[in-house]
Amino acid sequence: MDPRGIRINEKRFWSTLMRSSEIGPGTAGGLRRLALSDTDREMRDQFVSWCKDAGCAVTIDQAGNIFARLEGREKLPPVAMGSHLDTTAFGGRFDGILGVLSGLEVIRTLQDKGFKPKRPIEVINWSNEEGVRFPVYMSGSLVFSGQRPIEWLYSLTDGNGLTFGDELRRIGYAGDVPAGSKYFDTYFELHIEQGPILYEADIPVGIVVGGAFVRGLSVSFQGQTAHSGGTPMNRRANALVGAAKFITTINDIGWKFTPMGRTTATWIKVWPNKRAAIPGYVEVMVDMRHQDPTETNQMYQEVIKAVNQCAWEARLDFKIHEEWTFGGNLHFDLDCIACLRNSAKVLNVPAMDLYSQAGHDAYFISQVAPTAMIFCPCVDGLSHNEAENIIPEQTWPSVNVLLQAVLTRAER
Repeated sequence: MDPRGIRINEKRFWSTLMRSSEIGPGTAGGLRRLALSDTDREMRDQFVSWCKDAGCAVTIDQAGNIFARLEGREKLPPVAMGSHLDTTAFGGRFDGILGVLSGLEVIRTLQDKGFKPKRPIEVINWSNEEGVRFPVYMSGSLVFSGQRPIEWLYSLTDGNGLTFGDELRRIGYAGDVPAGSKYFDTYFELHIEQGPILYEADIPVGIVVGGAFVRGLSVSFQGQTAHSGGTPMNRRANALVGAAKFITTINDIGWKFTPMGRTTATWIKVWPNKRAAIPGYVEVMVDMRHQDPTETNQMYQEVIKAVNQCAWEARLDFKIHEEWTFGGNLHFDLDCIACLRNSAKVLNVPAMDLYSQAGHDAYFISQVAPTAMIFCPCVDGLSHNEAENIIPEQTWPSVNVLLQAVLTRAER
């Protein structure tokens, strides 16, 4: 059989996506499937069942990452695909999910055709990619890539003080396989673009050549809590005023670095957050990203100046609690990128090169295996929103490109 003629079963794949959409429904048509929640367990159980029905052997590592393996003709390092099944608090039906379930569809399609590739093929669900409940992005792949120890992961806590380790054990997905003990020949990740470029250009496939450099920080403003009626204006140290000035300045900084720069105040905590009380403490998280690390670092310097200025204007103290980065000078594997481009050419599918502005598990896996990503369009570029959507006919080409690229690498 010539593997270049193999195509996915579109009807089955869409049905699988729609079944996922029933697990952990949100309030407005999307999903709320937070990591290690009961609905995450239900989705994991469904995914494992599907993988076993497709003839895969399933293993789970200590981080709760799930690996479903279809054996090849020879005992060689596998070609892997994957993404994540958890969502944000008000998430869409396809972010991450498309990448995991497209990998499953690749395996199902090969089984349908009776084609056994030279190398094994694996599909992976990475734990806690969204970092919403346990606030570190892509923590399952971060541990897998050796950049954090498993003890660090287990110690992460949610807003109720529950630990990652305890919750992973509670849902039954604390595996015995040491995290990071597996080796991949290749890793591919398919994802919705989460931006408007492909959709507006009506191009079905994006070849991701690299990612944005992301810097983040958490800063608090400390003032004085007092009565909102009894305290004269000239005696106030309102932490929320300083934070508000800071948040609007953050937005202005992003506009200075358009079109590729983005700066966002993503989260705010106010204390005591009560009626008739002047806020005495506010914490703000800030996200900065640009595909050019020099530009990201320049935005960072402007953010630090803004912290100082806004605190001074509102007569506050401030403290930077935490800083983080990911992405850096990220460039995916050139051979893997060439493989994706050639697969699109073989399929006669229009494709364009793109940089990713969002973070993905592929960022960390690229540190330990040859890696590349594929984007497909999402309607109006909207993501991390319950209205997130894809058009099936605009999606099938990217899944078939994934299939062909996996087969090309697996037959090496």
